[in-house]
Amino acid sequence: MEKIWSKTKIGNMELSHRLAMAPMTRSRAQEDGTPGELAALYYAQRATMGLLITEGTQPSDDGQGYLWSPGIYTDKHIEGWKKVTDAVHEAGGYVYIQLMHAGRMSHPDNTPHHRQPVAPSAIAPGVEMFTATGMQDIPVPRELSQEDIQTTIADFRKAAAAAIEAGADGVEIHGANGYLINQFLGENSNTRTDEYGGSIENRARFAMEVTKAIVEEIGAERTGFRISPGTPLGGIQDGEQGPELYRYLVKELAQLDLAYLHVMHLGDENLLQDIRSIWQNPLLVNRAGRTLDDLSVDIDGGLADLVPVGVWSLANPDLVERLQQGAPLNEADPTTFFGLGSKGYTDYPTLEELKSQEGLH
Repeated sequence: MEKIWSKTKIGNMELSHRLAMAPMTRSRAQEDGTPGELAALYYAQRATMGLLITEGTQPSDDGQGYLWSPGIYTDKHIEGWKKVTDAVHEAGGYVYIQLMHAGRMSHPDNTPHHRQPVAPSAIAPGVEMFTATGMQDIPVPRELSQEDIQTTIADFRKAAAAAIEAGADGVEIHGANGYLINQFLGENSNTRTDEYGGSIENRARFAMEVTKAIVEEIGAERTGFRISPGTPLGGIQDGEQGPELYRYLVKELAQLDLAYLHVMHLGDENLLQDIRSIWQNPLLVNRAGRTLDDLSVDIDGGLADLVPVGVWSLANPDLVERLQQGAPLNEADPTTFFGLGSKGYTDYPTLEELKSQEGLH
């Protein structure tokens, strides 16, 4: 694991190692989307991860998909996130706020305005959504008009500016995992016949316009982008043109000189190698189901510059120290991944705390 502990520069950040905290939905924001009272503590506890990529954060009322997810488009949101960024910076870490518009992956019961979800096309994802009254089928979304698309791009731009105002070091644009940008990319979720649908270039247009607006607003060096080629989350299918679409999208994004590209990788090794050759800037590779033994494989092989870690960093606020010392890890409790309160959020013990507890017995 020697290479994983080497320094690197990403955007404006000087990082002391090659790990990062992956974005993870925690559903603990207040009713109005302001980060919850414990959010600053939660992120600051994990500051030794270096770069912390936050949970998906909606850029507008329409962008909310899940209950208790945070927003970054009101003064209250900015105030709430400022507490988080201040706490992380004080603890020596960096924060990128992930901008996530859920699109059709939503339910009227979960949003402030209780309106129908929006999407590139009026096609339901065919999956259920957790709501306050339990699991419900996601309804057919409303197709975004061209005017709606421009409004949504403006929402992303404003949210990026708000994130920087809140003290974030940058933003990650969520173009993955079945959410709005991914819905424009998907063959079965985008059946538009205008310039936002049909050809590969047209299906990638929304992703590129959002990214260009954000780069114009806050700078390329503070902008990351996340993709998930071949990932069927939210009912998305890339279709036969999928690999070609992602090669095209990465080539276009590469021209913008972004801080990083973050790949949620599920298996097409040839495509990943192609992405690495097209993308000359820092590349983050998040492999689902990666073992601890394989943590540094992509770094050692030159395929990745940074390795985002999810559940291990959730359960181990001092993951870096534990890995460096070869210490055992806390087990994560999946029953507390989502929901309110400190349990399974800010109460996972560090090695130091465990030693103190042992000393008391």
